[in-house]
Amino acid sequence: MPLSDVTLDHALAALATGHPGPGLPVRIAAPDLRPWVDGNVVRGAWSFDAPVPGPHVAVVALNHGNEISGAILLDRWLRAGLRPVAGRLSLIFANLDAYAGFAPEDPTASRFLEQDFNRVWDRDLLDGAGRSSELRRARVLRPLLESADVVLDLHSMLWPSDPLLLVGSQAAEGMALRLGAPPLVVSDPGHEAGRRLIDHIGQLGRHGVLLEAGSHWERETVALTETVALRMLVLNGLLPGAVPTAASCLARVTSTITARHADFRFARPFRGGDVVAVAGTLVAVDGELEIRTPHDDCLLVMPSLRTAPGLTAVRFAKFMD
Repeated sequence: MPLSDVTLDHALAALATGHPGPGLPVRIAAPDLRPWVDGNVVRGAWSFDAPVPGPHVAVVALNHGNEISGAILLDRWLRAGLRPVAGRLSLIFANLDAYAGFAPEDPTASRFLEQDFNRVWDRDLLDGAGRSSELRRARVLRPLLESADVVLDLHSMLWPSDPLLLVGSQAAEGMALRLGAPPLVVSDPGHEAGRRLIDHIGQLGRHGVLLEAGSHWERETVALTETVALRMLVLNGLLPGAVPTAASCLARVTSTITARHADFRFARPFRGGDVVAVAGTLVAVDGELEIRTPHDDCLLVMPSLRTAPGLTAVRFAKFMD
């Protein structure tokens, strides 16, 4: 195993147990977004219309301020002058204020300022009196995002996991499967802690797809982010070409495990994409409650090896034939 991987494994193991350990390695540079802050629609959002009609596709980076791979991609596209040949393309830097605090020395600290930007997309919250930094920003972006036919939300992951596409509605499943990369598509209803952007988009009858492209701060994550985003534009006719045919598989979440106790702990350090063959296998303990797989061939979706009460610890999913 390369030394860099050993360092990452040791850092994550220490983080999972709450013990001091080596810092998390950051192998990509955070881009300078100052040229793009003003936007041409609203702050941090750029939109370009083609002369030929077509769908409106919005690509969103920095839903979480420390997930910088999407920002690297959008910065690259804007500097290159990427424009659609049909339809409308919007490139959105979502939580700019959180991103402003990103520091490689403490790269998890800038995920959000006051509340998770990807848990505020509930109509009651958006229309309510809350004044957090994230809610104010969501209200600014809401009209642009609600005008999109397709929203691709770019993310990366802290805990070890195979890359995957997440969808919150069956309507988006087909589009995600046609992308062909990454090969795993997971359909799930979301989190107890709040509604995601893709859930809001799906509720409007549009297509919301969330990419979890790999580990935070890795070059391979940026590369997959660009592959998937380009395929989304080609698939919707905004760029010429054809999406390569590739095998994909769909899994639907059968249960979402939300932590109830501060001492929630996994039976072992699972990784996202692990498949537990036998129903009833012990996966975690939450207080005195044993968490066991509900069915055979149970896919573990994004286990969070250090969680807190009220947050999603893991999702169980079943592969669809």
